[in-house]
Amino acid sequence: MLLPVLAVIGGLVLLVWSAERFVDGAAATSRRLGVSPLLIGMLVLGFGTSAPELMVSALAAGQGNPGLALGNAYGSNIANIGLILGLVALFSPLSVHSGVIRRELPLLGGATLLSALLMWGGMIGRMEGSLLLVLLAAFILLSIVQARRGGADALAVEAEESLAVHPMSLRAGLVWTLVGLLLLIVSSRILVWGAVAIAQGFGVSDLIIGLTVVAVGTSLPELASSVSALRRGEHDLVLGNVVGSNLFNTLGVVGLAAVIRPIEVSSDVLLRDWSLMAVMTALMVVFALGWRGRQGRINRLEGGLLLAMYLSYLGWMIHLVLRGGS
Repeated sequence: MLLPVLAVIGGLVLLVWSAERFVDGAAATSRRLGVSPLLIGMLVLGFGTSAPELMVSALAAGQGNPGLALGNAYGSNIANIGLILGLVALFSPLSVHSGVIRRELPLLGGATLLSALLMWGGMIGRMEGSLLLVLLAAFILLSIVQARRGGADALAVEAEESLAVHPMSLRAGLVWTLVGLLLLIVSSRILVWGAVAIAQGFGVSDLIIGLTVVAVGTSLPELASSVSALRRGEHDLVLGNVVGSNLFNTLGVVGLAAVIRPIEVSSDVLLRDWSLMAVMTALMVVFALGWRGRQGRINRLEGGLLLAMYLSYLGWMIHLVLRGGS
């Protein structure tokens, strides 16, 4: 059991480091090639932090562990909202100014509801996975069109400021993008092997391991980027990272994993994991969009609520692992 534990720890450390290099390199390369800061903020920074989830889930599905793939995606969504957004809001209330994020939030809510419909029959097949990927492609296309229209947006300003923190030449950006991508693949293989071995050792499903250890680990890039953005006062970039990552996980990560290998979905996933993800997503949308004239923001009380929900969920999942449940 020692070797799988070391594989998970080492894989997570390498995964987080390589993900940061990949995102920094991809963002710098995009900027050098003339991509607008708004598009970089919406796609490269928002989606790029989900590269670990994509790699881990794709490899897990390819190796015959689709439960790990699904658990990683949904568990990361729960961790992004409860752990990352909740923790960040406790330190500094987050105000929402970006019109782009205000438009993306309902889309995330719709994608979350759609995922429940696709799981209702107990299986996310290749057709359902293809539908999710098509919807992701449509969203990317709309984002490109929106970015080309121009116009001032708080997300574009904060993305520009973030890019200025780590300036790179085009050559350096390309090198770090390639190095980060290669190390993402290697670290994902190590992590998946260790996670599956631990699941087998404890007698629990790979879904549970994906929802807990792997999900928290693959969410660390989002946590690192959110803390960095918070220190610079870039509130919209913090929320943009979480919304973009969750949208990518729901559509792209689950979609690709299902296309590689159909995913069987137990009733526990709908009643326990998806339900919590849906409730936390709805709360995030309500808090961030505001209501009855209230400005969209996530204050400390609301952040504390999200964090408490996540910690309660994590405690219950740990209880299941210790008793060898599914």
